[in-house]
Amino acid sequence: MQGFEEVLGHEEIIRHLQNAVAMNKVSHSYIFAGETGSGKKLLANLFAMTLQCEKRGIEPCLECASCKKALSKNQPDIINVTHEKPNTISIEDIREQVIGDIQIKPYASPYKIYIINDAEKLTVQAQNALLKTIEEPPSYGVVMLLANNVSALLPTILSRCVVLNLKAVGDNLIKTYLMERLHIPDYQADMCVSFAQGNVGKAEQIASSEEFNEMTESALKILRHAEEMELNDLIDTIKSLTQEKNTIYEYLDLFLLWFRDVLLFKATREVDSLVFRQEINYIKERARKSSYEGLETIINAVETAKVRLNANVNFELVMELLFLTIREN
Repeated sequence: MQGFEEVLGHEEIIRHLQNAVAMNKVSHSYIFAGETGSGKKLLANLFAMTLQCEKRGIEPCLECASCKKALSKNQPDIINVTHEKPNTISIEDIREQVIGDIQIKPYASPYKIYIINDAEKLTVQAQNALLKTIEEPPSYGVVMLLANNVSALLPTILSRCVVLNLKAVGDNLIKTYLMERLHIPDYQADMCVSFAQGNVGKAEQIASSEEFNEMTESALKILRHAEEMELNDLIDTIKSLTQEKNTIYEYLDLFLLWFRDVLLFKATREVDSLVFRQEINYIKERARKSSYEGLETIINAVETAKVRLNANVNFELVMELLFLTIREN
């Protein structure tokens, strides 16, 4: 674990949190909003550690007893709220771990901090129960809600909290980080960055995933040979993809990146800005065969396939239509 200065991006949020500490204007309730992997947990934990740090600075010192306990997840006044049911945080969870507990003064810290991860899973009853605590907290109480999807939270909750929206981190920052810290080669870092779309956690996960490399390879194999494969071979390929339904969106994202490369190469004839530079011979060939309109049609078809799958349209049918579009154009 590191201090705030090591965090990639999110400078505005960090400035806001550090100012709140420096000026002694810490709010009783915060919402950290952003998709999985965007850094919500990291920022909330660093903020919690800073608030409890014995040095009373605007960074956690990582040396004092409180910081050390927090690092080993044993700081008794930083409470991570847990839930039994995978997709629900119930009113019982909130009553037991927050409402009943917050009345007891902190053991040895200035604050008592509650971190509720996956806050979008709070039931309406749980949110209403929490609302009272957020509206009338004890002076030492701080509640941090970490949410992938703030629209699942009640307007009354949103209006009582300081909402911090985590924005996408710059591609260059992430690329440098992957190459320097994780020693990922240049072209692979580019692909991870394109795929992660500003999400550091996602970029790290992709960079270190053997599965992702295999998936990329099988997606490229389909793309290289899509037009010469018989339709029934394509259907078989679709069936083998069907078994990996949970990764189908990643496959479609890879298809998108590849066809965008083809379009970019067709327009500029430049190789350096391509994600799949190592595929240049196939990209060249595809750019020669497809018109600009054809490539736009394919890119739109991939986007449409994602929407249809999301709406639970028959999987085989969606993929068949997509592959036919790829072949026709």
